[in-house]
Amino acid sequence: MRRSAAVAFVLALSVVLLNRPASADDLAPGGTLRVVYLASNPAQAVRDAATGEIRGVSADLARELAKRHNVPVALIPSANPATVIEAVAKGDADIGFVAFAPERVGSVAFSQVYMLVQQSFIVPDNSRIKSVKDIDAAGLRISGGAGDSITLYLKRKLKQAALIETDNTPADAKRRFQAGEIDAFGANRQRLTTMLKDMPGHRILPDSLFGVTQTIIVPKDKPEVLATVNRFIDDVRGSGFLQSAIEKSGIIGLSTAPAGSWQPSAPD
Repeated sequence: MRRSAAVAFVLALSVVLLNRPASADDLAPGGTLRVVYLASNPAQAVRDAATGEIRGVSADLARELAKRHNVPVALIPSANPATVIEAVAKGDADIGFVAFAPERVGSVAFSQVYMLVQQSFIVPDNSRIKSVKDIDAAGLRISGGAGDSITLYLKRKLKQAALIETDNTPADAKRRFQAGEIDAFGANRQRLTTMLKDMPGHRILPDSLFGVTQTIIVPKDKPEVLATVNRFIDDVRGSGFLQSAIEKSGIIGLSTAPAGSWQPSAPD
């Protein structure tokens, strides 16, 4: 009986610890909430060329989370999803903004999904590709940035088309189009729209392949921080703060993830 009571106590204590609110010291142990984000993804945030201000959905959420815990915030741009995850896993950042993908699970903990970012493709005007349904065909060379969510998706799903990875810069994708090395380039709709301004003779497909699930990552050994971040997402979704941040960003192809998106998963 004593053993059973002890086990029950430990289990009850674990539940309490997993669900207790994180303190400012838990969330930002160094006194400043260090937030890493993907600098190349306008769906997360962009830096104003004139003022240097970082603005966007991720920036607004980071500042609001810091405000609620009465700590300053430091926004840290990072080169790609792998470096965002690495910064949080190594303790160089307290939280990070990155899309969920099965290939990224392991070194950090992922929050519930807070936002979806629609993905599509740029193709030449004379391309036989009219819809995302047409991309997986023999002889086609479909491209995406190395490590990007859409590229990971294409690795799992393409059966006939060849996948070609770029170096994550618009310049590389444009060069490959000009050299005739690729037939389509996939990314989020805002990134594609920006690229298309300097790409006469090309077009964006009218439909989207899928919505990338955006999450907040925290250190794997901080369940109380994860619980607090999940409650924060619930609150900003319910209050309209998240939708307002999306609208204010002016970014194309963003939508609030439905309530109850607790288990991030890559779309089939």
